[in-house]
Amino acid sequence: MPDPYTAADAAIEAELKLLDPEVRRSPQRVGELLHPEFVEVGASGRVWDRDAIIALLAGEHDAGDPTGTVSRMKAAQLAPDTVHLTFDTDHNGRRAHRSSLWRRTGRDWLLYFHQGTLFHSDAVTGG
Repeated sequence: MPDPYTAADAAIEAELKLLDPEVRRSPQRVGELLHPEFVEVGASGRVWDRDAIIALLAGEHDAGDPTGTVSRMKAAQLAPDTVHLTFDTDHNGRRAHRSSLWRRTGRDWLLYFHQGTLFHSDAVTGG
């Protein structure tokens, strides 16, 4: 019988872990979820590498819940070892469309690329 747990499920589970404030505050746990070549283009336009984002997230402990709410998460498996996730976040009215590429490396799914783009609620279109 085929395993009902899919690559998309694995990527979504890993993304949700990375959005968990407890995980985000732990450099070790974040590091376990990031690919060695990880890059993020932040909603601010700044480009972050793996080490810089681990340090940034470790410092979020004073900011309360850094993730807010997550909605509209969708997954598309692009290849056997690559899943593209799209979703929105809202943190105290600061809304962003988000896009993540997850790659399976060995047995682990690791975040390879992430981008956030700020938006206003009246700019949301499509399904």
